Amino acid sequence: MVNVSGAKYADAPPPNPNARMPVGAALPPPSEFDSPVMVTASARQDGSGTAFAIHSEGYWLTAKHAVAGCETVRLHIRSNAYIESQDIRLHPDYDLALIKADYAPDPVSLDLRSDLIVGSEGYFVGFPKGAPGEAAGLLHKRSNLQSSGPRRTKDSVIVWTELGRTSGIGPSLAGISGGPVYDQAGQVRGLVLAESPRRGRIYSAAPHTIKAFLDDQGLDIQGTPAGAFTTRTYGAASDRVRRHGQVVKLACQTSP
Repeated sequence: MVNVSGAKYADAPPPNPNARMPVGAALPPPSEFDSPVMVTASARQDGSGTAFAIHSEGYWLTAKHAVAGCETVRLHIRSNAYIESQDIRLHPDYDLALIKADYAPDPVSLDLRSDLIVGSEGYFVGFPKGAPGEAAGLLHKRSNLQSSGPRRTKDSVIVWTELGRTSGIGPSLAGISGGPVYDQAGQVRGLVLAESPRRGRIYSAAPHTIKAFLDDQGLDIQGTPAGAFTTRTYGAASDRVRRHGQVVKLACQTSP
């Protein structure tokens, strides 16, 4: 997980005339006019992230930066029980990774086709700082997330304005990278990539990039919705999907 801050370039295109979309409007497709946001990626270190089950044959999604450079990746499926990944596939361009493991709970339900609506609620579930935690936000706009340093990527992302988070997490959600973004109906609409605590923003992978990745891997979308998420109940709803093993902690080891 990396913290991000806004950045503008002198040679950036003129402002997108549709940048200020009204609440309730559907987001337009990705565009060269989408505002850039820069992150500086640090070198891969031992640590933890989040992954979620997407297929009954043991396939999991996570963020590429959570697993790239790891010698070993393990999924924490229950207390004191880890399953080592059998195969990891990294997207060549986007911050997405697919994990194959010998463990297959009921997969989450992915909705990667429906319109994204400005002002709609999103719920970010995972393991910030290695412990169960979650956050809530409102869909704000599209942006282009660009990283420099050891891991260079350029992602079309969805920007969320944070509404709240689990008490006690602190100023950073580090460790929630790779976790799912649920909508109010319990459908997964994205994958957490980064945050900007100073600006109160959370960034997630755009549905169309996730769909293209899964299509390339030949994976059919499976799963049933997790049940309702609301601003009053998202803590309990998040605990439910973790308890069912659909969202798990990911452990990265960079050396044997």
